[in-house]
Amino acid sequence: MTKSDAIVDTNVLVVASGGARHASTDCVRRSIARLRRVREECCLLLDDKDTILREYRKQFDQSSTQAVGFQFLLWIHDNQANSEYCRKVLVTHDETLGFAEFPDHEDLETFDWDDRVFVAVALGSCTGAVILNATDTDWWDHREALNRHGVKIDFVCPELMRTS
Repeated sequence: MTKSDAIVDTNVLVVASGGARHASTDCVRRSIARLRRVREECCLLLDDKDTILREYRKQFDQSSTQAVGFQFLLWIHDNQANSEYCRKVLVTHDETLGFAEFPDHEDLETFDWDDRVFVAVALGSCTGAVILNATDTDWWDHREALNRHGVKIDFVCPELMRTS
């Protein structure tokens, strides 16, 4: 059975670890469940420059070893060379767009610079990978434009997104 590809925004790890005050208990539970599902049923996509891994590491220190997000990070560390669980996607840095794989279109000019790596990995993978997002409303604000460019987003906590 072929596993589906998934990309996880850093905020899902933070929420699963209880680090987002505005996230409800239900949102935390869903984030934990999604991380578990990624580990069991998906192939996690990362970038070959380790931009995503560095972002994950910035969120957790040695005092947070019991946090769900830290445990997910340890799982990545243990499995990043195992293509059944993780795969690194080639991305190209670009001064104007952040990454050459990021769509050069006016409707995405204001999209968060730090989150462009997730889009670059999704589009660079050419697999239709889904990006998991829990609390970042920038994904919601740009969902239609991202969708037009072939980016799929799974809103783990849709109740936290604006209804605009």
